[in-house]
Amino acid sequence: MRRADRLLQIIQLFRRQRGPVTAAYMAGELEVTQRTIYRDIAALMASRVPIRGEAGIGYVMDEGYDLPPLMFSADELEALMLGARLVSGQGDSNLSRSADDAIAKIAAIVPEDLRPVLLDAPLFAPTNSNCVVDRVDAGFIRIAIRSRHKLQIEYSDANGVISDRIIWPIGLAYMSGVRLVIAWCELRSGFRHFRVDRMMTLSPMDERIPERRDKLLSRWRLEEQENQK
Repeated sequence: MRRADRLLQIIQLFRRQRGPVTAAYMAGELEVTQRTIYRDIAALMASRVPIRGEAGIGYVMDEGYDLPPLMFSADELEALMLGARLVSGQGDSNLSRSADDAIAKIAAIVPEDLRPVLLDAPLFAPTNSNCVVDRVDAGFIRIAIRSRHKLQIEYSDANGVISDRIIWPIGLAYMSGVRLVIAWCELRSGFRHFRVDRMMTLSPMDERIPERRDKLLSRWRLEEQENQK
């Protein structure tokens, strides 16, 4: 790996990690020695990349730093196209259009010699012909998750019994043929999974979810692990 490419990879490692990153971890990821990492970190700091820390403890990069040019490797471009094709085959209509728009924006700024790698990537994702039709717009669910707002829904269970629910949506899973909302249900006082195609109506509420989404997701994961034991 060229040194310039390795320096870019180090910056990407910082972007992926939320806490301090040790030289040992970076050396293992990039398959180089820790001494090489120390020299690379020093070079990045000399180039005014906002990295803080010290050897033996770990390093962090301040938020907000970005490279002047938007640079992608061929593998990264193929990964983006495969992801976009997966979204087109499994996502809701708005998300599918957004994936196409994102690819068009990326294609407009990558170097010309890399554009075919993105647009003509020989990687294909299945389209689900058995995908059920939703009565409500899943886009409102995604907005509610981002903004931490409650949703009021009319929900039909597997037996066709309809109930009114107020839910705290915290995640949206795109399963084979269906979309599944992970939410806290006020009626049941617990976490539940709601199929979007069984939502008869959906109304965004002004009331915000009183807990942070990451904490709710942690509690949901713990419950899922307990249920699988």
